[in-house]
Amino acid sequence: MLTNVLTKSIDDRWRGTLIGTVVVGAFLALGLAAYSEIDISLYTDLPESVRSMMSIPDGADVGALAFGVMYGMIGAMTLAGLALSMGASSIAGEERDGTIGLLMASPRSRTQILVSKVVAMVALITAGAVVLWLAGEIAPGIVGVEMGSTSVFALVLHLWANALLFGFLAVAIGAWTGNRSLASGASAAVMVVSYFAVGLLPMVDAIAGAAKAMPWYYFDGSEPLSNGVSVGHLAVQLGGAAVLAAVAFTGVTRRDLRQATDGMRNLLDRLRQDPRTARLFERLAGRSRVSRVFTKAASENQAVLALTAIVMFAAMGLMMGPMYLSIEDQLGSFSQDLPQELLDFVGGGDLTTPEGWYQVETFGLMAPIAIMVVTVLMGSRALAGEERRRTMGLLLANPISRTRVVLEKFAALVLHGAIVGLAIFAGVVGGSLLAGLDMSIVNIGVISLLVTLLGLMFGALSLAIGAATGNVRHATIGTIATAGGMYLANSLLNVAESLEGWAKFFPFHWYLGHDPLVNGMHWGYAGLFIAFTIPL
Repeated sequence: MLTNVLTKSIDDRWRGTLIGTVVVGAFLALGLAAYSEIDISLYTDLPESVRSMMSIPDGADVGALAFGVMYGMIGAMTLAGLALSMGASSIAGEERDGTIGLLMASPRSRTQILVSKVVAMVALITAGAVVLWLAGEIAPGIVGVEMGSTSVFALVLHLWANALLFGFLAVAIGAWTGNRSLASGASAAVMVVSYFAVGLLPMVDAIAGAAKAMPWYYFDGSEPLSNGVSVGHLAVQLGGAAVLAAVAFTGVTRRDLRQATDGMRNLLDRLRQDPRTARLFERLAGRSRVSRVFTKAASENQAVLALTAIVMFAAMGLMMGPMYLSIEDQLGSFSQDLPQELLDFVGGGDLTTPEGWYQVETFGLMAPIAIMVVTVLMGSRALAGEERRRTMGLLLANPISRTRVVLEKFAALVLHGAIVGLAIFAGVVGGSLLAGLDMSIVNIGVISLLVTLLGLMFGALSLAIGAATGNVRHATIGTIATAGGMYLANSLLNVAESLEGWAKFFPFHWYLGHDPLVNGMHWGYAGLFIAFTIPL
């Protein structure tokens, strides 16, 4: 039996970290090979704002392009995602699983447990960064691509600090609230919004300076791949992580049973006990004592559902219409220089039209990620989570079959996925009406339905993996790796003209391949989603 919290935490997480970073390294090699077939001038001639969003430095070659996409976006989000998952689970995850009492009976305080968890997170993220650095040094030689004077080490160092920053953000939120879903959901939302803000804000001169307020700016704003380590930006990242660590330890100390008093309850506890806000916060937190499996599953995931739906409705739906209107002239001036291969990689679409703008900015990446945050989370926990918490026996002790448990869990998953899809639909319709873009409401409904079906398919996959393995982590990582692999494969196949025909075998082609915001529903592709979801 593992008696050391540090050792156990590392043992629980090292496989996921290794798999995630190795997959990113493999896709780097694939990206280097695919981009070798492309006329690189299509990318080096892009407007500066677009190259900045893709982490492509001035005078970039094939290597810089591949590193910008695979490490600057995919690798950074993967490592940061692993960090915030570990951070959210550090204290809040143990409380959710009911194991915090066992750890504290050792005896250890919450503070001591948090120290062990944080050290494990830093060690694993450092190991993951080392894997990415080694892959970045080895892959170009294998594929035969010259890297010139670029610094893979500097890029990975900034990537590592960026991951720690978001990891400690999740630690801090989890330490103060004790809510793992809120910690992971809020941290992921900050990460994704800051990524897109850093790319979009510089397009408007009046608000370009606001990009410096975003965490992602200090990851690649100095272009570390071509310019080397930026001591100032690195100091901001690590300094921010240190401040968040102090916030986390302050929060967990206030919640330590040995030090707490009646006057030292955290804000969430007060809001739950205040008659004026008790009902709202009880619903957001979810209840474990409910009369039906469906209600229990739906209640437990209300916090992440609410956060995701609000972000998609407001930030990626409602606000995108006025933003398009404010930069319409600028989009027209540089969209002619954008190669179709680039647009295909981020979802396709003509940026000179409202439909193309929304397809690239909202439906290309953000909408699928938002749907899958909810459905994959619920699917992975539906059965494997009950087994991990040792509550499956309590469910089956009632006069209810395993089949009914699965069906009710999946019904809750479908409901939550549909709510996010409806929030996306409402936000985009609102943005179109607010800015007078005259987009087809029917076609907005079509693409919202398709992205919902996409999310439900991967949610069903996570449910199936969780049922087969009984392991939440395997279900989550396996599904995310599959979805990410299919997205990248679809994008790279569209970029390489000789392989373009193979893209039709991937679900992301069924989703956006026929341009649904313009052309409406392709019932054959919708049928494929349903046909693959039901057997899972």
